[in-house]
Amino acid sequence: MNSQAQLDMLAKIKNKNGFIAALDQSGGSTPKALAVYGIAESEYQNNEEMFTKVHEMRTRIITSPYFDGDRTLGAILFENTLDRDIAGQPSAKYLWNVKNIIPFLKVDKGLEPEKDGVQLMKPIANLAELLAKANTQNVFGTKMRSVIKQANAFGIEANIAQQFAVGKQILAAGLMPILEPELDIHCPEKAKAEVMLKESILQHLANLDEGVQIMLKLTLPDEANFYADLVKHPKVLKVVSLSGGYSQAEANFKLVQNNGVIASYSRALSQGLNAKQADSEFNSILNVSIENIYTASKS
Repeated sequence: MNSQAQLDMLAKIKNKNGFIAALDQSGGSTPKALAVYGIAESEYQNNEEMFTKVHEMRTRIITSPYFDGDRTLGAILFENTLDRDIAGQPSAKYLWNVKNIIPFLKVDKGLEPEKDGVQLMKPIANLAELLAKANTQNVFGTKMRSVIKQANAFGIEANIAQQFAVGKQILAAGLMPILEPELDIHCPEKAKAEVMLKESILQHLANLDEGVQIMLKLTLPDEANFYADLVKHPKVLKVVSLSGGYSQAEANFKLVQNNGVIASYSRALSQGLNAKQADSEFNSILNVSIENIYTASKS
């Protein structure tokens, strides 16, 4: 990556208001995302056609006049999107060159079966190759998701240890990792799990080299400002929140109670959008969503 572009992106994520759009639905979640968008599985015949449909959806969002760097800090892309163009430019380069939006890349390959109350990430066999590709495309950082389903201290520690281990490989490649140990909003002891999660993250942050920073993507906590010490931590560039199954209104309501945390929504961002809508209606709904999420992220 051009070092000046990387410095400009770093300054933007550190100093500007806004949120990060999660446009990174992968193979397993794409049919559901398309169905919500109004495209039935009968409208595509194979994976290639499916990914073309979802790229058209993402392109419509990204090229909307209301999707720009004034309110949207960054966007997380799926590898298939990285390999495709938008308006004649590679997708990640279009985001930065045209929209002034920081590109991130989802690098995980899905989840292992649940064990000890968590789902770890599957091995990322081609991580080095993927990071090299990201660097050629002016990608600033990466994102990877694992899931916590139970307040199991052993499982949560394994989850966070894995996130930090892979995060260090990403840092070594010159990219900014977003660690996403998602806490399932239906966890029966969610508040208890949040305590375990925060303690584990703080311990692993203490073991990072001085001057190193990572980003965190966390489920919104039950207690307001519960992650304040992570928001203020010198080794954390930014804490962002996932909507995690909450509606946009619910997620925004919880977000404003957590100072310094910004949104990184997927379903909550695209809520109400439909493939059959005229551009005027599509753009109007997207504009309202962006404004609401942007306002909640400024708290």
